[in-house]
Amino acid sequence: MGPILPQINVIGKQMGIPPDIMGLITSILPIMYVLAKPAVGFLADFFTSLRKVIFMAIIAMMTLCYAGFYLLPMPKEVAGIHHTLSLNASQILPCNSPENSDFRWISVQCSANCSNVVAQLEGNINSSGSDFCAHKAVPESLTGLCVLSCEEHSDLALDNPRVFWAFVLLMCLGTIAFNVINSLSDAVCFDVLEESQEMKYGQQRVWGTIGFGLTALIGGIAVDMATDGVVKSIGPAIIVMIIFSVVDLFTVTRLKLPKLSSESILKDVMKVLKRPGVVTFLIFATIAGIIDSFIIYYMFWHLEEVAAETGYEASIKLIEGCVVAAECLGGEILFFLISGKILKRIGFVHCLSLCFFTYSLRLVLISVIPNPWYLVPIELFMQGATYALCYTCIVAYASAIAPPGTSSTIQGLVAGMDDGLGFAIGSLIGGQMYKRLGGAVSFRVFAAGALVTCIAHIILRPATKSLPSDAREQYEIPPEQEKVGK
Repeated sequence: MGPILPQINVIGKQMGIPPDIMGLITSILPIMYVLAKPAVGFLADFFTSLRKVIFMAIIAMMTLCYAGFYLLPMPKEVAGIHHTLSLNASQILPCNSPENSDFRWISVQCSANCSNVVAQLEGNINSSGSDFCAHKAVPESLTGLCVLSCEEHSDLALDNPRVFWAFVLLMCLGTIAFNVINSLSDAVCFDVLEESQEMKYGQQRVWGTIGFGLTALIGGIAVDMATDGVVKSIGPAIIVMIIFSVVDLFTVTRLKLPKLSSESILKDVMKVLKRPGVVTFLIFATIAGIIDSFIIYYMFWHLEEVAAETGYEASIKLIEGCVVAAECLGGEILFFLISGKILKRIGFVHCLSLCFFTYSLRLVLISVIPNPWYLVPIELFMQGATYALCYTCIVAYASAIAPPGTSSTIQGLVAGMDDGLGFAIGSLIGGQMYKRLGGAVSFRVFAAGALVTCIAHIILRPATKSLPSDAREQYEIPPEQEKVGK
C-alpha cells in the first residue's frame, strides 16, 4: 500500500475535489470501519477454519479497488491555478467562435478590469494562458485594455458526477478493506505470538513498516520518472502495488494459524467492555485517531500547497515518496523495535500521554515548513514517536484485554474507535478547518488540541487506579514496573 495509500487525498485534489468535500467523504468513510472491523473480526473468530480465506479475499478486494483509480479520467491541468493576462476588449470573442476552435481550453472564472470598469466573466483560457473566450456576450461597457484575473474551476470532478462517484466508490471499498485487513493482521500477529507475548508485537510490525516505506519510495520515483509536468500519472504506483499484492497473497497461503475458540464471543467481549478502565482508554484512543486522521489526510495536501508556493511542484511526488520512506524506514523502525521495552517501563497510560505530547510537537513543526523538503527530517524523527508508539500501545492493550478466541473481534472494536470513529471526527473537523483557516493554521490548532489532550489524560488517569491489579483487566502501571518499584 506504500505507493497508493498516502496519495489517495492527493489523487482527489488532482481531480479537482475541494478539501471540504474530501473531508466530508473521509469523515463518513470511517463510520463504516466502526461497523466493518468488528463484524469481519467476529466472522474470523466464529469461522476459525476460514480465517485465511477471509483474509485473502479482502486483500484481493482492496487491490482491485485501488487499481481501479487508473481507469478514471484525470484532468490535464491542476485545478485552482491562477492566471493573469491583458487583452483588448475587442479580442474577447465568444467561445463558439471559429477562431477559437484550434485551442485546447481550460474552464475559468475571471474578474475583468477594463479601463476601470470591473465585471465578472466566465469562459475558457487556452493551455498557454494567453487567450480568453467568454461563455456569454461581453458587456458593452467593457472597452479598451482589459486585465483579466482568472482562476481555474476548482471543482472539476464535481462537474462530472460519474467520475466523482466512481472515485468515491473505489476509495470507500478499497479503504474499508485496507482498514479491516489492518485489524485482522494485528489479531493474527498476536495469535501467533500467543498470550503474554504482546510486547513483542512491534518486532513483527516493523516489517510492515519497512515494506510500506520502500514501496512508497519506489512508487514516488517511478511516477516522477514516467510522467512529466505538474499532473502526475498514478499508473506506475498502481503497478508496484499490484506486484506486491500478488506476493502478499502467496505469502498468506503459507501462513499457519493457531486454533483458538471462545464458548461465547459476544459474552466475553461485553464483559471486557464493562470495565471502566477499558472505556477510559477507548475514549483517548479515539482522540488519538482524530489527531492521526488529520495528519494522514491533510499533510500531503498542505505539502503540495507549500510546493506550489515555493516552486517545487515538478519534484513533489519524489518528495512525498521520500517523506513516506523517512517515516517508515527511520522513526517507525526504531520505535516499533523498542516499543515493547517502553511499554514495560512506563505502561500503557504514561505511554499514551507521551504520544499526545509528541503529536503536538510534530503538528507544530509541520505547520512551519518553509519548503517541502523540510518535511522529510521532521517525519524521520517524529513519525516513530507518534504513530508507531501510539499504534503499538493501543493494539497491545487490545490484545492484553482480549479473552482467548476473541482477538479479531476485540482488535476490530478497538481499531473501530481509533481509526474508525476517531478518523471520522478528525476528517470532518479537519476538512472544514482546512478550507476556512488554511493548512498552517489548522495544523497549529490541532497541535494545541493534542497538548490539551495530553494534560487531560495525565489528570484523568489516576481515576482508574482502583481497578484490580491483574494485567489483563487494568489500565494503569504494568506489573513489571510495580515489581521494579518494590
